[in-house]
Amino acid sequence: MPGPTGGAPSAAGLQENVAGALCYAVGLVTGIVFLALAPYNQNPRIRFHAFQSIFFNIAWIILHYGFAIVIGAMGYQLLGAVFARLTWLVWLVIGLGGFLLWLFLMYKAYNNTPLVLPIIGPIAQKQAAGSAV
Repeated sequence: MPGPTGGAPSAAGLQENVAGALCYAVGLVTGIVFLALAPYNQNPRIRFHAFQSIFFNIAWIILHYGFAIVIGAMGYQLLGAVFARLTWLVWLVIGLGGFLLWLFLMYKAYNNTPLVLPIIGPIAQKQAAGSAV
């Protein structure tokens, strides 16, 4: 498998593929940072990765707290220990899936083959195509 083609380095020295992958590194924080930094916020590919990172992390936070609220509302006393263990197992699988997806997004961005996630990907594409800051 050939290595990633990074493209031309930007004024700050990071290649496009590295900057795209770093957009996902710390989620909301790096997404916002790359949208704020001048050389990167002009590049539509980096803007896409930054917006998708932000939207992915917001969706993940909503899923996390939504699941916690639903399980908390049902109550441990009502459903018993078996259901509590089953929901823990489901959450473990969902958490592992989210972690692997996060890693895969960074991998794809680094290899200049962006993965457009369902629902949030097209929204990120629209935002990235908008006027650069």
